[in-house]
Amino acid sequence: MFTNAPKPTLIVHGGAWAIPPEMAADHQAGVAQALKTGHAILNWGGTATDAVEAAVTILEDDPTFDAGLGSFLTSKGSVQLDALLMDGATLRAGGVACVERLRNPIQAARLVLDKSPHIYFVGAGAEAFAASHGMPLINNRELVLERERIRLRDAQMRLSLGLTDITFSGPLSHDDKSSETPADESPSLGFESHDTVGAVALDQYGNLAAGTSTGGTLNKAPGRVGDSSLIGCGCYADNESAAVSLTGWGEPIMKLVLGKWATDRVAQGATPEVAAKEAIAYLYKRLGGHGGIILLGPDGQCGIAHNTPGMAWGIANSQGLRTGLTV
Repeated sequence: MFTNAPKPTLIVHGGAWAIPPEMAADHQAGVAQALKTGHAILNWGGTATDAVEAAVTILEDDPTFDAGLGSFLTSKGSVQLDALLMDGATLRAGGVACVERLRNPIQAARLVLDKSPHIYFVGAGAEAFAASHGMPLINNRELVLERERIRLRDAQMRLSLGLTDITFSGPLSHDDKSSETPADESPSLGFESHDTVGAVALDQYGNLAAGTSTGGTLNKAPGRVGDSSLIGCGCYADNESAAVSLTGWGEPIMKLVLGKWATDRVAQGATPEVAAKEAIAYLYKRLGGHGGIILLGPDGQCGIAHNTPGMAWGIANSQGLRTGLTV
């Protein structure tokens, strides 16, 4: 390792929503395993992109989260996955969306980043590209859990009866203190599960990377793509500013191109901690949006914020490994 090399740092998130207390332990365990795996790669001299890909793969394979195995189902009862991986050193990126026959879309995104002159593939084209580079194609049923069939059935029944999704009334997370709208004046907020996962990393060579992966929203229309796999929206990385991954209500995040907005604030001199809180406050002030963000600067400074009742997150750096979860 170089004498003045940056200290390898990894941040991961496992979604921002109203996480039930009985699910808290599984969320923290999943985040901790992703941290251990990704940070070990950084400590062995691996790149930031290597670490992000590995950490997100762990989260995709964990049915606790809405990414990969056990993701939310579309209105037709299938799983459709989106992912993006971005290299802050080169600004190269790889994204896939609406894939149904790939177990780990973040690995397909890595193939696009490394092996294609293009940036983004969707649907059958993404699956064919991944298969041409050795990724096995699976039956979509392998990604579907009975838990999610029941959840979809219940959601569609509620909609047919004119009922709303789960709501949370009360103060927002302590991380949203910068919002100009007082929490006690807010209406009831819809916090259906948003277990989108993501990671950002800084390696010993001074390079940043970011990745985000999701199964999207419950009962979504087939073909819907959210913010997670869109450059500058749910994911972005640039060595000259920061690396970011977001989770939450995708449509408002896309409208504000919130990932790029946050990294630009770091480039302008804000610390990641401040920029993260400002981004979530901006999301709520402009569009009433809710979600969470992890942000990592090129000097290893970290920022984490959310305005949902809970968010699963973790940081691994020279000070050790720590996870957090508000419920």
